[in-house]
Order: sequence, then C-alpha cells, then structure tokens
Amino acid sequence: MIPLEADYSGIVILILAILFGPPLVLIFLGTLLRKKYKNASKIFYILAVVYLLVGAGLCFGGL
Repeated sequence: MIPLEADYSGIVILILAILFGPPLVLIFLGTLLRKKYKNASKIFYILAVVYLLVGAGLCFGGL
C-alpha cells in the first residue's frame, strides 16, 4: 500500500541546517579571532551576514 501522507520533517531540518549552519560557524570563528586578528574577525562577520542574506533568498527577491 502506498502511504498518502509524507513526513517532511527531516528535509526541513536539513534545509535549516544548511541555511543557518555555516553562518553560525563563521560567527564562532569570528569571535575566536576577535582579540588577535580584528580585521579577520570583521571579515568573518561580514561573510556570515552575506551568507544569511543570500541563503535566505533576500538578495534576489525571496518570498
């Protein structure tokens, strides 16, 4: 018998992990490098914000 309802909870979690995972890692790296390398930490913060904007589709119209 073919199930009529599908469970998409796993794919939603995967998409959210792809969307928010790398920016969180970049922010974490930025905070680790903040004291020693200020310019590098700023670049990591900027990359995290750009990844979130592009990943969420806000730069190209999105929803």
